[in-house]
Amino acid sequence: MSSNFRHHLLSLSLLIGVAAPWAATASAPISNVGSGSIEDRVTTLERISNGQGQLLTQLQQQVSDNQNDIATLRGQIQDSQYQLKQITDRQNQILQQIASMQSSGSAPAAAAGASAGAATADSGSDSASASSAPASSGNPDTDYNNAVSLALEKKQPDQAITAFQAFIKQYPDSTYQPNANYWLGQLYYNKGKKDDAAYYFAVVVKNYPKSPKSPDAMYKVGIIMQEKGQSEKAKAVFQQVVKQYPNTESARAAQKRLSSK
Repeated sequence: MSSNFRHHLLSLSLLIGVAAPWAATASAPISNVGSGSIEDRVTTLERISNGQGQLLTQLQQQVSDNQNDIATLRGQIQDSQYQLKQITDRQNQILQQIASMQSSGSAPAAAAGASAGAATADSGSDSASASSAPASSGNPDTDYNNAVSLALEKKQPDQAITAFQAFIKQYPDSTYQPNANYWLGQLYYNKGKKDDAAYYFAVVVKNYPKSPKSPDAMYKVGIIMQEKGQSEKAKAVFQQVVKQYPNTESARAAQKRLSSK
């Protein structure tokens, strides 16, 4: 009997020694195990073990939630990095284009020829529209925005042409010069006056080669030549667009024109 009691006592002591570290953070205090029968002590230990299991489950759920949050943040960071890379690549393309234009030193000969060919038509259109020229505010930003408003919002192309021509004469040093010339090219093209349009597009290419408008202006010179049946000149201009402004929408459009021949 004494031997059995000692055996049970030894077993219980070992059980308590193993369970105690795990039960330290459970809801039931370990001091409650020290009283009552063996069955009560075992029940208490089971309750402590269950509490520890629940706590472990909660911790595992928190870890899982944190991992999901981290994965979401990682995806957002990757999206931001991708967008930043696109911006950086675009800036590098612009810098390469500027370097290429500086090394080339001049606009394509075909565009220059279009400029010379349309100069006479331009002078005539200036005098024809001078009577309806809007009053100048004396502020280049205001006058440029007013001209754009005439073209886009008010849908008055003739008045817009007059406004842009007046702007070009009054503010020769404005940073809006390439845009104003490009607008004139587009407005004349929409009116079917292709020589006038080619002249203003060529001005952008020749005088403002670093402008973001230059690739599309050169491409449109090629379009006008193609529409006028000057296939060889148009081909030369498209080739120049691809060469001088690679990796641009204008270059891709020009390449399609060349490939369709």
